[in-house]
Amino acid sequence: MNQKKIVIIGAGPTGLGAAYRLHELKYDNWMLYEATDYVGGHASSHVDAHGFVWDEGGHVIFSHYPYFDKLVDDMLGEAENQLIRESWIVKGESWVPYPFQNNLRYLPKEIQVSCLLGAAKAAANGNAKAAENFRDWILATFGDGIAEAFMFPYNFKVWTTPLEEMAKSWMAERVAVVDFKRLLENVLYERDDAGWGPNSKFRFPLHGGTGEIYRNMAKRFPEKVITGKKLTAVDPAARRISFADGSGDTYDVLISTSPLDLLIGMMKGADGKLREAAANLHHNNLLVLGLGLEKKIETGKCWIYFADPEIPCYRATYFSHYSAFNVPNGDTERYSSLMCEVSFRVEETPNIEQLLERTIAGLIRAGMLEEADRNRIVSRYHRVVPYSYPIPTLGRDQALSVLQPALLEKGIYSRGRFGAWRYEIGNMDHSVMMGVEAVNNVLTGAEEAVFRSA
Repeated sequence: MNQKKIVIIGAGPTGLGAAYRLHELKYDNWMLYEATDYVGGHASSHVDAHGFVWDEGGHVIFSHYPYFDKLVDDMLGEAENQLIRESWIVKGESWVPYPFQNNLRYLPKEIQVSCLLGAAKAAANGNAKAAENFRDWILATFGDGIAEAFMFPYNFKVWTTPLEEMAKSWMAERVAVVDFKRLLENVLYERDDAGWGPNSKFRFPLHGGTGEIYRNMAKRFPEKVITGKKLTAVDPAARRISFADGSGDTYDVLISTSPLDLLIGMMKGADGKLREAAANLHHNNLLVLGLGLEKKIETGKCWIYFADPEIPCYRATYFSHYSAFNVPNGDTERYSSLMCEVSFRVEETPNIEQLLERTIAGLIRAGMLEEADRNRIVSRYHRVVPYSYPIPTLGRDQALSVLQPALLEKGIYSRGRFGAWRYEIGNMDHSVMMGVEAVNNVLTGAEEAVFRSA
């Protein structure tokens, strides 16, 4: 029997998920091409000149899928840590356990009152379903007090987009909604309420950062993964792809994890309708700032959110807490590390040194560092990560309804965080499963449950 030739673009979680499934099924007629000289995509990890390990942002491993759980088990074995999430929000002088709205008692009394009054009014009105955009949904769900204190400033930091230009359809389990009785009881009884969400417990590789999972996956089929192959053109009629080095390949089925707008831009014969739809897809970029310290930080905290504009990062992670081996020689008696994330718009060029200094000052102001720690910073790492968040704008779903069926008709499965362009299915487990299920669909017609999920 002749096997269809399957070509995979991108060695991130989705591409390697597809590759792993093909390998598992002993299907042989496939290749995977990756533009960079490493694997893992946005889930890759990098070691700096001082021996500190950094992820491309704050990744943690949690799952909705037994298949993904087993895969991680197979890739890491016993070489993992299991952690209880302890995350906080810094608001002014206050430290508030996550989620913010469930732990208002940590705020000054006047802010508590504002948040509770707004939440009571929102609960009485019950207008969330009628909201036409993300900003209106926040107001209708949480009330103006919580919105102004945290939801508006924090979400603008993350998305770098006016919230009224964003849809509300993407949230699912991403945002804890309000139970007013619970909010009020938590304040009156001074009760902590920090266990919400699917990542309240998570896993992390002992060695090599998050990227260790994907490096180990690629080692299962090294002859099939070709790095240094930047895609430059796709000819759907000829079923041929071309790379920047002048080489190319043919395919019967293409599983692409390239950003969807770039894929359309590279596609020979893409008509005006497709190009117009692709122009309605928006994203932002990420600056990862790493501080490697010659100082022991002993903490149970995992990550901290920042709403205030004075500190440019929206999140800081105690990365040495995830694994001792994220610092040189695993020596957490001597070293520690903090990893910070700053979103920026595509048209912006970040001033890295200025942002780093502002971030350090903000961490000192928040009490995460001391002034004397400036002299203990032995590594000042940065990495610009293009295509960080696929922004769920008001026009996104209409654009996808044009693009995805047209691509599938041409034998192209555009999948993954930026291939699907749906943030709500952009976690690692979702991304791996999109690759696995694309292969199952190609070979057996099985439903792509993750990609097709509402």
